Amino acid sequence: MSQKILFHGAEAKIVLVDREFLATERRGSGEEKFSEEKKGFVRNSDKKFIIKQRIPKSYRLKELDEKIRKLRTRSEAKLIEKASKIIKVPKIIKSDENTKEIIMDFVRGKRLSDCLNDFPLGKQLSIIRKVGELAAILHNSDIIHGDLTTSNMIIKKNGNSYDEIFFIDFGLGFISRKVEDKAVDIHLIMEALEAKHFENFVGLKKAFLQGYKIRSREFQKILERFKKVEQRGRYKEQY
Repeated sequence: MSQKILFHGAEAKIVLVDREFLATERRGSGEEKFSEEKKGFVRNSDKKFIIKQRIPKSYRLKELDEKIRKLRTRSEAKLIEKASKIIKVPKIIKSDENTKEIIMDFVRGKRLSDCLNDFPLGKQLSIIRKVGELAAILHNSDIIHGDLTTSNMIIKKNGNSYDEIFFIDFGLGFISRKVEDKAVDIHLIMEALEAKHFENFVGLKKAFLQGYKIRSREFQKILERFKKVEQRGRYKEQY
């Protein structure tokens, strides 16, 4: 039985656990407990799991803090479930509003921010083109990721090649039909590409937009708004 803290931020703690930990730990209460079907899945699985737990805020009133963390846990779980129908995301095993936890499959792969620069240029462009397609698929369903960066993407080996891309961490995500919100999502990934993968940024930016255009139902509107968002960002940097 093991657990390992992978990340401890201001909003949440991410813990990697094995099946023994989940199968033996008493987590949640009442209707929030594991169903028998999910208990069986955990016991028979050779996988590891992620527990994302929202951290209490001491500066907030206790009742308000409980309400906010419960709402955000519920919202993120619903968003992941919706996204799972159209792109690859970690599978939710259980969401518990009482403990403010979401338990998910652990995706074995590499964080895209850590490995993108290691691939040949052609492969980098192919990967980011695919990322553009996936972002457009989310936006077609009005899902805004809210923190769309290569740090929140896992690339997984499929056979001999790294071809499977998972989007993770929808903690800042929400539902919106607004072109502005979709444009801001694109601006976030562009900032990440320029900051962490600057050597090939021009090509990567073009590849992302190519992929996005293939899938987007309102590409021209979003592109025009993205350019305005980009200009606003540059203006802020100057002043």
